[in-house]
Amino acid sequence: MKTITRVLIMLFCLLLGTVAYAKETKYEESRFLFGTYIKITTYSENTANAKKAIQAAFQEIDRIDKKFNSKTEGSIIYRLNHASNKEISLDQEGKLLFQTIQKAYLLSHKKYDITISPLFNLWNFEQPEKAKIPGKTALEKSLKEVDFDKVKIQGNTLKLLSPVKEIDTGSFLKGYALARAEKVLKEKGIKSAFISSISSIDLLGSKPEGKPWKIALENPENVNDMLGVLSLKDKALGVSGDYQTYVEIQGKKYHHILDKTTGYPVTDKKMVVVLCKDGFEADVYSTAFFLMPISEILTYVNKTEDLEVMVVDKQMKFHMSKGFSQYFSKK
Repeated sequence: MKTITRVLIMLFCLLLGTVAYAKETKYEESRFLFGTYIKITTYSENTANAKKAIQAAFQEIDRIDKKFNSKTEGSIIYRLNHASNKEISLDQEGKLLFQTIQKAYLLSHKKYDITISPLFNLWNFEQPEKAKIPGKTALEKSLKEVDFDKVKIQGNTLKLLSPVKEIDTGSFLKGYALARAEKVLKEKGIKSAFISSISSIDLLGSKPEGKPWKIALENPENVNDMLGVLSLKDKALGVSGDYQTYVEIQGKKYHHILDKTTGYPVTDKKMVVVLCKDGFEADVYSTAFFLMPISEILTYVNKTEDLEVMVVDKQMKFHMSKGFSQYFSKK
């Protein structure tokens, strides 16, 4: 769901090279995974250990990509989508993933639906040059094939019931991979790290001397401008926007966050920014919230511990949860 066509988040750092701060040295690496570049930045007194920790974190991201990514040939979900009986076995990790997805599905009144692929394919988001407004008959057919209620877990078996044919992991798996990478870094003794993949960020601790990480949020109406800056420590960030992935048809843009009741893009929001402790949940919530009424989002977030949100509506008005403003400075 979140193939990124434009840079969504800009990291503001005073220095981009290898810099020493009170014996802590900056070290970073990037890899191309999940169809985008993922960067891991650490500050550590032991550069050799930082290198090993980053290698281990990337190995964990790669493991998750190969195990679950619906676009990766041979993964569990790829095999499910291509199996004639639409059935595969799940381990405990897989079950935990789908428990979180089920929670978001119900929270969003069943609008956050990872069986959305038929609608994506109909709109041709992966081949925008072929995009056209879906016809009524094709749209009705695709809508019938989108129904997470047809995804069943019985014991260790995951099964898709007709007419559902496939699952798309794009709205959540990258966030899960970053959350796992953050845990690996922590286990390897890293106390300060920044893991980014454009629309998803996971932070371990703070910068040297206890300084917060500074993250600029891009303006959804002007990608060369910014809305403001977030100052964060030990948080995860997930962002969904109407300008990330889209097709342009007869001069009008149609973005990729689709309402499964209509088959068309959601129109009341331009951006959703989620802050929490876990990158997996931040990724899931940012999409699920985009599909929910703004009043319901704020009610839910304001009564949930370690969760904050900012919604930018279609008029570019900001709607923030009670605690969000402490992290956000407007431009």
